[in-house]
Amino acid sequence: MDDKDPGLQLVHLLRGVTVELDLFAAGFADRNGLHPTDVRALIHLLDAARTGVSATPGWLGAQLGVNSASTTALVDRLERLGLVHRERDTRDRRRVLLIVQDEAVTLGWSFFGPLIHGMVDAMQSFEEEELATVRRFLLAMRDVAAAGRRTQGGGSARTAHR
Repeated sequence: MDDKDPGLQLVHLLRGVTVELDLFAAGFADRNGLHPTDVRALIHLLDAARTGVSATPGWLGAQLGVNSASTTALVDRLERLGLVHRERDTRDRRRVLLIVQDEAVTLGWSFFGPLIHGMVDAMQSFEEEELATVRRFLLAMRDVAAAGRRTQGGGSARTAHR
């Protein structure tokens, strides 16, 4: 592909943003004695809570692409750290829900808050229509990346940690 292709230039910029965000998250993980998969798990759990999704260990394992034994070890680790707790579903006592503790939210905001505020502030210079275009672009790129991961069989903890 031609490096002057505008689409390819955007791919390179998107990759750069991804690398910076991964490095930022790795700093959070390192500072708090977490594994990068722990951080991804917390993000999935926070997103689930924000959108009203009932997060179970099976759901979390599917989001992370890890088997049930790895999910159990991950949840045990997050529970020992006081970041997550298991709770019986009141509608179906056979189900266990994963609940993010307030301490995890506070910890996350203390580290990621300034970055998030900086990003939101940077968006203020864009028109509403521009932000709508960026939103459509990011959703399309997320969907392409997810489809590529599924096609290539990636996304498992084994693949991600190599």
